Amino acid sequence: MMHPPLESQASPHDFLHPKHWKPALGYANGVVAKGRMVFLGGHIGWNGQQEFETDNFVEQIEQTLKNIVEVLKEAQAKPEHLVRLTWYITDKREYLANLREIGRVYKRVLGAHFPAMAMVQVVALIEDRAKVEIEATAVLPE
Repeated sequence: MMHPPLESQASPHDFLHPKHWKPALGYANGVVAKGRMVFLGGHIGWNGQQEFETDNFVEQIEQTLKNIVEVLKEAQAKPEHLVRLTWYITDKREYLANLREIGRVYKRVLGAHFPAMAMVQVVALIEDRAKVEIEATAVLPE
């Protein structure tokens, strides 16, 4: 079943969620989109000079999301154009222990827009200080 975007979302996409399933919390089960596609490689929680300003898990997530928004701007895209995020985290327990704070950071940076998402715990990331890496896909309306 296709659900239109929520009124609080200015998304040009349709979200997919079978009506007999429990509501998805914090992500869309699927997204249908048409337009110009923008693919972002994995971004981590360092600044534009490739320097870490913190080793705090939540602060690295915030910086990572801000980095994604900055790169999206280069394509004249906004967070509401995101259709998919793939998160790689180094510590599932740290993520779960900070869900509320992560949710606040997410909404502050990306708004109340929840594309299709996946999260994977990994042993390590290429940058030793990185605690999160996020790949993103956006679709700009035609």
